[in-house]
Amino acid sequence: MRIVIALGGNALPKRGEAMTAENQRQNIRTAAEAIAPLVKDHEVVITHGNGPQVGLLALQAAAYVQVAPYPLDVLGAETEGMIGYILEQELGNILPVEQPLASILTMIEVDPADPAFQDPTKFVGPVYDRETAEGLASEKGWSIKQDGEHWRRVVPSPMPKTVFELRPIRWLLEKGVVVICAGGGGIPTAYAPDKTRVLEGIEAVIDKDFASELLARELDADLFIMATDVDAVYLNWGKPDQSKLELVKPADVDINSFPAGSMGPKVEASAMFVKHTGKRAAIGALKDIAEIVAGTKGTNFVT
Repeated sequence: MRIVIALGGNALPKRGEAMTAENQRQNIRTAAEAIAPLVKDHEVVITHGNGPQVGLLALQAAAYVQVAPYPLDVLGAETEGMIGYILEQELGNILPVEQPLASILTMIEVDPADPAFQDPTKFVGPVYDRETAEGLASEKGWSIKQDGEHWRRVVPSPMPKTVFELRPIRWLLEKGVVVICAGGGGIPTAYAPDKTRVLEGIEAVIDKDFASELLARELDADLFIMATDVDAVYLNWGKPDQSKLELVKPADVDINSFPAGSMGPKVEASAMFVKHTGKRAAIGALKDIAEIVAGTKGTNFVT
């Protein structure tokens, strides 16, 4: 079975945890220990988030004023490489030495005409007071929005269109390689407006759940899993009447019932995968990954 596993939640730094290299490595080691047993019997593709890592690089760049901060596509590539390296190493320390692994920097095409560019929503970088934020917005051409008591830069979050490295990912899978790719939703790119087929990096952040769904669909995956830090999807999460969803048909799910900043995109991506492929998608805890593959734990989306 070909499985695409999107790592989130406790796969990388936990909420409130210092984002040291060792903390990240420990969490990735835990993820590797959960995933490694699947490799014997399945083709495995791993995607992951990178929001905290990009945020850290943006903060570090803000402290070094001698050069302009690197654009988001470059920061995305940096973090894809870093997280892929650690995942590859920790999996390699568990799996047999003959098991090949590869991390692929993954460019994903977005449409400059996507409506998301008219309404940036994704917070990136440090927090500011309003006066400082407005000054930076004027100086750098940023969009800013209020985030709690502070103000932050916001960038578009367009839908992914094309996974450019799809062919080499397929080739690697056919050779039995565990592939790590599309980290953080992939590197957002678009063709230059002069139609010369020249790719350019885009100041945007692609939602990792939607990018992972597109990848799973285009790879003809048999199962798409989003591994997070909760055991399943719940209606009315955190309320006295919360209820766990175990077996769900996409038509029966109201996407608006789930928070847009957390579970909403996961539920929507799961429903999209099932609608397009007729195959199964699942959301659940990383520690339950074997049972999720078996269909006995997590929230399973089916036709």
